[in-house]
This record gives sequence, structure tokens and C-alpha cells, in this order.
Amino acid sequence: MSGKTGLGRGLDALIPEEFDSSILENNERVQNLPINKVIPNPEQPRKHFEEEALNELAKSIKNHGIVQPLIVTKYNDDYRIIAGERRWRSAKIAGLKEVPAVVRSLKLIEELEVAIIENVQRVDLSPLEQAQSIERLHDQFNLSYAEIAKKLGKAVPTIHNTVRLLQLPKSAMQALKNGQISEGHARAILALKEDSQKQADLLESVLKFGWSVRQAEQFVTASRQEEKKSTKKVKEHMATTNTQTEALAKRLNTSINIRRTAKGGKLEVYFKDDDDLKRITTELIG
Repeated sequence: MSGKTGLGRGLDALIPEEFDSSILENNERVQNLPINKVIPNPEQPRKHFEEEALNELAKSIKNHGIVQPLIVTKYNDDYRIIAGERRWRSAKIAGLKEVPAVVRSLKLIEELEVAIIENVQRVDLSPLEQAQSIERLHDQFNLSYAEIAKKLGKAVPTIHNTVRLLQLPKSAMQALKNGQISEGHARAILALKEDSQKQADLLESVLKFGWSVRQAEQFVTASRQEEKKSTKKVKEHMATTNTQTEALAKRLNTSINIRRTAKGGKLEVYFKDDDDLKRITTELIG
């Protein structure tokens, strides 16, 4: 018999092998809770959930289970969600009767939050470690970036910029982690996120030639200027092509279409019948 999907199986099926056990504190374990006993947190700052995104996640849960257990706290006879409301909503759509969760006391949640905040403020923490800790506060403790910024005494843009380091390509993230590039280099690489090849080229130059942050930024500026010139050139070509097409169409009194290819292109001239073709041919030959 073929293997079952995540729906209708036991706890092991709900928690895939890639589950990140680092979210568990001492003596904590994952429990299988009835989904109807789990309730959303009224203090959840996020009030709107995209229906399409929830449905997509529900499909994934049916096939692969819930990748990360919810974090909840006991509230009367129910369990209030601290982190994972999106997963809970999608699990309901998927038809799950139970969800994997870690149950924590409010006291422990507060203690962990304080511990992580103190950890972020350590002077010896690397930028990447700061980003990971901030993201943990955001994901596991339901804190908005604005709330985190206030708790840390930092500007909101600073928090966003730090978290953006987690969007680095794996190779650049590893280089930052190993101390081979600085945070400034990393930000320059992030500025090229629309072009993965240029990100790779910049990283290679920094590692191979020991480029400074200033040199990395100059590379980014040059890349953007080159892109603008390329875009401008394409627009100029298109404008010229459109003008030529209109002029030729008017002269031949028919529809004209120009299709560009990598090495040139082709000109398409439309005719109604053989007589029209003869007329157009005569006009072209002169």
C-alpha cells in the first residue's frame, strides 16, 4: 500500500524529519493537541491572512505535515497560540484533527523573550547571529519588528536591515558567518538580489581580491548604471522600430510586424489575397 499523506497519520507524520528541534527548551516536548482546543491569540498583531497563501500551505500540510510545531500556552481549557497561527489556520483548511505543538507557560515565554533580547544586545554577537535572534523573536514570540525595535532601543529600519541578512545567498551567508566578508560587504551583495550571477561575481571578487566595502559598493553602482543603459538602449530600439513599422505600414497600406531575435529579427508583411500581395510586391520593388 502506498504511503499516506500528512493527513490522518500520527504525530510523527505531522512533524517531518527536517523539523528544527532548536526551538525546544530544556525538558520540552512536542504534543499532539486537538485542533479545536487551540485558539488564536487576540493580541496577535497580524489581523489579515491571505486566503490564497493559506490554501497553498494547506496543500503542503496535506502532503508533508506541519514543518514547525505551534507554540502555545494553556488558557483555561484551551491552548492559546503564541506562534504559528498561520499554520493552525491552514491545518484547519487541510482537515487535520490534531496539530503538533509545544506548550509553554507564560512565565517561561517571558523569560525566554528576555533572554533572547539580552542575547541580541551582546556586543560580541555577529550580525548574522543578531538577525537570527531577531527573527526568532518575530516568529516564536509573535512580536512585530516595531515591537522588537522598541524593546532593543533601535530604529525600525535598523531591525529590518539586520533581518535582511537572512536573505543572502547561502555562499555569502557562509562567508559572513566565517568572517570572510563584513556586514558592509553583505549589504552590497543584497543590493544585487535581482541578479544572482552578479551577487556571485561580487562575492568572488571580495574573497579573491580582498575588495573593500567601498569597492563592493562601486561595483553595485556600476552594475545599476549598466542596467539602466541597457534598458535605455532597448527602449530606444523599440521606439525606432515602432516609428519605422508605422511608416512602412502607411506606405504599403497594410499591417506590418517586426520581430526581434538575438541575432536580428524578421519583418512580417500581411496581405489579404493574391492581388493584394502583387500590389505590395510592386510597391516594394518600385
